[in-house]
Amino acid sequence: MRSFRLQKFVDSAVAVPLLRATSPSHSTNAHCLRSNTFCRSYYAANRVGMEKNGREKASDDVVVRDRHLLEKKIAAIRMAGPGKLQVIADFDATLTRYRIDGLRGQTSHGLLQQGNPEYDAKRQELYEYYYPLEFSPIIPIDEKTKLMEEWWGKTHSLLIEGGLTYEAMRKSVANSKIAFREGVIELFEVLEKKGIPILIFSAGLADIIEEVMRQKLHRSFTNIRIVSNRMVFDDDGRLVSFKGRTIHSLNKNEHALDMAAPLHDKLGDNDGLANDTANVKMRTNVLLLGDHIGDLGMSDGLKYEARISVGFLNDNIEASIDCYSKSFDMVYVNDAPMSGVVELVSQLFPADSN
Repeated sequence: MRSFRLQKFVDSAVAVPLLRATSPSHSTNAHCLRSNTFCRSYYAANRVGMEKNGREKASDDVVVRDRHLLEKKIAAIRMAGPGKLQVIADFDATLTRYRIDGLRGQTSHGLLQQGNPEYDAKRQELYEYYYPLEFSPIIPIDEKTKLMEEWWGKTHSLLIEGGLTYEAMRKSVANSKIAFREGVIELFEVLEKKGIPILIFSAGLADIIEEVMRQKLHRSFTNIRIVSNRMVFDDDGRLVSFKGRTIHSLNKNEHALDMAAPLHDKLGDNDGLANDTANVKMRTNVLLLGDHIGDLGMSDGLKYEARISVGFLNDNIEASIDCYSKSFDMVYVNDAPMSGVVELVSQLFPADSN
């Protein structure tokens, strides 16, 4: 596994004033489109510069646009200690790899086959209709939110009507092409040891994410909670309903924290889940991991004091690096492993700290 010091990332980065964005906007998206020519040149120059300076190739995988701001955030989070930090992570293409054996890996939602071709086809039709609307730059956010609620509601209804079973879900995961990034287990272990909670936010299905973790990681962690849509199965293992409010791509944030559920009945706290939720909300420093600019909104609803955002830019790198580097504090490219984030946590809280 590759391991390298955060300071090397900072030294090798191009220092340009950072234009922070706490959430995506149509103006930001328009700017991204207009900046394609610039960011292609910027990314190419950044790579050539690093190669000429003889930096280790691992440094090519990360861009830090404002190193001074990042250093200030690191110092603030380190000073507050691990008891004030929480990690908020997207699941698909963030914790999991974007490509597997050179091909696009599956997502936790896309891997599901309910054993009924007719209903699988109907869900695909919904995807083909609504997906372009989700990323349309001309649809107002309130209208788009209603469309996403409509899409998720119809999809969930089809899963119920089509007779999805727990066994079909389990087999879907077993037959899927989905894998975690190298270093994810190490990251989970380090955070668990330091008592830092991990909130996995997903607009997909919590039950599938849990099954992926069981089958692919072969272990569980007491500090992980999943904020996602949760299915209800009857005694025969057939899907009958969904719990609580629908979590879709435009509302997966800390406002939905009450929907969270741990991988175990408790997070290692004898006072139970309710107090764990209160404890998480009191942790006002954030390490946020995402692969989409919209993932920055996962911390909405939390009055954080310091937030380090780490973006994983997996595709269309030259066309998107400018926007990502303006929005995230650190950007990893080329489907990079999680070892850089592990090193970041080590920099935040050295081994002799708790």
